[in-house]
Amino acid sequence: MGQAEAIRFAKEGAKVVVADLNLEGAQAVADEIKASGGDAIAVAVNVMKTEDIINCVKTTESTFGPVDILVNNAGVFDKYTASLDTTLDQWNFFLNVNLTSVFEFSNAVLPSMIERGSGSIVNIASVAGLVAGKGGAAYTASKHGVIGYTKHLSSEYARYGVKINAICPGTIETPLVKDVLAGIPKDLVPTRTFGQVEQVADLAVFLASDEAKFMSGVAVPIDGGFTIQ
Repeated sequence: MGQAEAIRFAKEGAKVVVADLNLEGAQAVADEIKASGGDAIAVAVNVMKTEDIINCVKTTESTFGPVDILVNNAGVFDKYTASLDTTLDQWNFFLNVNLTSVFEFSNAVLPSMIERGSGSIVNIASVAGLVAGKGGAAYTASKHGVIGYTKHLSSEYARYGVKINAICPGTIETPLVKDVLAGIPKDLVPTRTFGQVEQVADLAVFLASDEAKFMSGVAVPIDGGFTIQ
């Protein structure tokens, strides 16, 4: 999903920093963007390490200038693990990657956005953050947290010209949930289809754009109607 978002933002003219634990993979995406005439760099980031997050923002600022758009996209899935089957270490891992990283990255870029009176943060949540039973205990709690944090950030900082919104993907075909989707019949989705990462990327670009300047603090489902049932 992050790859599609990076490429889509680059097509809109954004200078992109591809931040990932897998530097080789991030570099491949950055190279693809540059080969298409865009501007991008890759940075290795472990989102559970504060120093990596700070370094990523500093590298971005020294290379391209202040951060105008932050997409918090890091995520891990717990494959519907029930609460009683979840260890404390597992719980902490999922919340650190899925939720705490959003807090730390947002706090790293917000002061500059507030000072400039503009900026956009797009948090990738999940339909599991809107309902129960669409993920395991830790994953569901972390994604509810992302949505709650998104709303709270907006209540605090929208007045300074910073938009903060969330996207709630449903059954999107990504490597992260490939095995899970294999066990879900498409007729459980009202559209009878699964979504594609490019559709999520299109929504992220829209939310970050001036076309969505009156949208802040919202969590937008992109799920083929999965959560209306």
